[in-house]
Amino acid sequence: MDTAAAEWTSSERPVGGRRHTGRSVAAWAAGLSLAGVSVVVGCRAADTDGITPVPQLLAFLPWLLVPTGFGLLLALLARWRVGMVLGVAVLGCVAWFVEPYGKTGEPGGPPLAELRVMTSNVEFGRGTDALIPVVRREKPDILFVEECEYGCSRALRDAFGGSGGAYPYREAVEGAGSDGSVIMSRFPLKAADGVRGTMGMPGAVADVRGHAVRLQLAHPMPPLPGQLDVWRRELGELRDYAAASEDPTILAGDFNASQDHAAFRRILDTGLRDGARLAGDPRTPSWPARTTPTLGAQIDHVLVSADLSANGATFPRVTGTDHRALVVDLTLHQRT
Repeated sequence: MDTAAAEWTSSERPVGGRRHTGRSVAAWAAGLSLAGVSVVVGCRAADTDGITPVPQLLAFLPWLLVPTGFGLLLALLARWRVGMVLGVAVLGCVAWFVEPYGKTGEPGGPPLAELRVMTSNVEFGRGTDALIPVVRREKPDILFVEECEYGCSRALRDAFGGSGGAYPYREAVEGAGSDGSVIMSRFPLKAADGVRGTMGMPGAVADVRGHAVRLQLAHPMPPLPGQLDVWRRELGELRDYAAASEDPTILAGDFNASQDHAAFRRILDTGLRDGARLAGDPRTPSWPARTTPTLGAQIDHVLVSADLSANGATFPRVTGTDHRALVVDLTLHQRT
């Protein structure tokens, strides 16, 4: 009897030990996963972008549902009650912040003009050749092109510029690499001071059927480690531009920021509305193009003042660049 009992005990102990070890590992993995997401969500709740790597992760906030769900599952397997409660709380917070941010009210005045706006980052000009047929197909009235270096600028002028071209009016900051940017328009343009930045951000005033509309291309620095102050400052410059006038305004381009970044929400807090959201696409990713629409972030935006409404938005693929283009159909309304 004693020998049998000893054999039974020795054979059972390793199994129980393995189970305990497995639960401990699952609990530790759950804790690490939920702690990482909690830091990012905590910064979102505190309305701050924090420090690296929080700003980079905030761009992909909706996708944090995956590690949160994984952490909650591990907590359940580990029978870790504190982790279960934390997992449910974090999951609820992420789901809450996935809801779109910003105002959505429609203008009350009668329509004055219809216009189509397109923005495209062509990645150091590499997407220029593919952009030209997309522009011909989409037929925007106003075109914003970021990272349009010298060759890109020349190609767009040859394809669309001149007195007989589709876009006879243009304002540009000429530059190499990512520094160049161009606004092209069917409507007459008057030069205006652009927002200062590391990369070119031209501005203009368009005469849209007799109504002045301010145009500003957006292309602040990305939130790279070591460059966060520059990123915040240049988004702040765009915020100041948005708040500086009550005239009809279109602020469009590659913002290198999503609605989950506090610095971008400051721009929306001026009263500008996100055209893609107004058109029913608040979370459609525009970058990186290789993984969209399955995975990505919406960092390309067309922001409009309260006297403009959006009737539709599409995200055409442009080969050669890591961004999808964004096309938004707008209606300019009379102010009430």
